Amino acid sequence: MNDQMFIKAACAEARAGLQEGGIPIGSVLVRHGQIIARGRNQRIQQDSPILHGEMHCLANAGRQTSYRDCVIYSTLMPCYMCAGTIVQFGIPRVIVGESRNFSGASDFMRSHAIELIDLDDPECYQLMADFIKAHPQLWNEDIARD
Repeated sequence: MNDQMFIKAACAEARAGLQEGGIPIGSVLVRHGQIIARGRNQRIQQDSPILHGEMHCLANAGRQTSYRDCVIYSTLMPCYMCAGTIVQFGIPRVIVGESRNFSGASDFMRSHAIELIDLDDPECYQLMADFIKAHPQLWNEDIARD
């Protein structure tokens, strides 16, 4: 399994979302070394309070009988909403591009025996840092901060 290859695919989703006018967070769902779904934060594009990158990715995966043989990749550490879905679906492994811009729900996922790997990828970090600097109000809305 090539974590760098899959985080780059998630980053491509994040860049596509940014080009659409959205928040640059992307995700891919992988089973047996193959991407089975892709997603990106769609809160702005779809006017949705819940379509974070991971949620959009999982929705794009459609119905699955199990997620226990999957890995989800996200450019940013998942929030509690996305982490709760990951726990609920039993996804055992989460690979994130970075957590310096947002620490998310790492302790929550680890407390549910999810293997969590933070790649601290420079591209993922810079993409989010630039967005947060340019659009602090949109970012605060995305993470439900006043």
